[in-house]
Amino acid sequence: MTLDDALPPVLSITPWQWLRRNLFNTWYNSLLTLVCLWLLFQVLQAVLGWVFTQAQWTVVQTNLRLFFIGRYPPNLAWRLWLVLGIVVGLAGLSWGSLAPARSPWFKRGVTIVTAIALGVTILLPLPLPPRLWLGAIALLLFGSFWLGRRFATLLKPQLVWAWLGAFPILLWLIGGGLGLRSVSTNFWNGLLLTMLLATTSIVLAFPFSVLLALGRQSNLPVVRWFCTLFVEIVRGLPLIGILFLAQVMLPLILPVELRLDRLLRAIAGLVLFNAAYLAENVRAGLQAVPRGQSEAARALGLNPLWVLWLIVLPQALRVVIPAIVGQFISLFKDTSLLSIFALVELTGIARSILAQPQFLGRYAEVYLFVGLLYWIVCYSMSIASRRLEQHLGVGHKRT
Repeated sequence: MTLDDALPPVLSITPWQWLRRNLFNTWYNSLLTLVCLWLLFQVLQAVLGWVFTQAQWTVVQTNLRLFFIGRYPPNLAWRLWLVLGIVVGLAGLSWGSLAPARSPWFKRGVTIVTAIALGVTILLPLPLPPRLWLGAIALLLFGSFWLGRRFATLLKPQLVWAWLGAFPILLWLIGGGLGLRSVSTNFWNGLLLTMLLATTSIVLAFPFSVLLALGRQSNLPVVRWFCTLFVEIVRGLPLIGILFLAQVMLPLILPVELRLDRLLRAIAGLVLFNAAYLAENVRAGLQAVPRGQSEAARALGLNPLWVLWLIVLPQALRVVIPAIVGQFISLFKDTSLLSIFALVELTGIARSILAQPQFLGRYAEVYLFVGLLYWIVCYSMSIASRRLEQHLGVGHKRT
């Protein structure tokens, strides 16, 4: 019996019954609902009126390339389209593989996302090549979802390795080398830099945090004290202070021949800071695993390393998925602090665009668009987290 079979049936109600039960069940709730609807209407009327009649969206339309890829060489932009295609293909395979076999929601969801992508391709004022790339990527999403759903059993065990294997390929395509023309990190700007900083920091911070969490529970006093001291010191410092040390103080300490690229220093600061917070989330998951399970596994003859890898860690990480993804979302938004140190990520490129003489004072349009990009990425991470929780049955007892 699967987890879906064990769950109780969901009772369906009509929209009118839902409204009667939740919004109009008493006279004061009905009055409060009407007042809230009137206030919401007034706010939406004012906001939409500004969006469609007063806002000057030329600043966004003219600078779309800067928002997304900054000063990355236009003649090498095909590499970034390939990067996007690889990410979308893997995301579609993952989405299809994790989709419940009996639930049509995932199929409707990916159809809606594909239709939106195709609509954006048609409506956005873009030249023909970007339109063709966007259309191809939208179709790739639908095709990879279908393949993931069709061959879910075969693909599920390989998805993690596919993502990890694709990561160095993506970095190679962006930065060049080994046969491709190299592109300096000074030209990695906009949303490209924000996504690269966040993704690299997440990939490096997560395993580091697991080691720190395990170290805090080690029987070796030196390891336990070192991990505890590291976590408590880093958690007691503001992120801006750690980034200042990485960007300003570290170059003054290291010899000239050992100075690291400022992008690497930024990633190091983000990794150290977020690993300390993630370590506490992982430690909470480790404490939630009943001690009897590891004792039973050792009694059956399993090596302590295999007990940790096969019994303890899967259950611990499963419990704390919401907290871990919440920290990932926080990390993604914290990359905006790097604009203080002349790293022109998404917030930094917005400031550069506002410095253009023809767009002075267009703060609302620029930052509203930037906020929309942040929200899309963060909400996508939240949706992926919920789908993963449903797939793993987080919050439900296994039978």
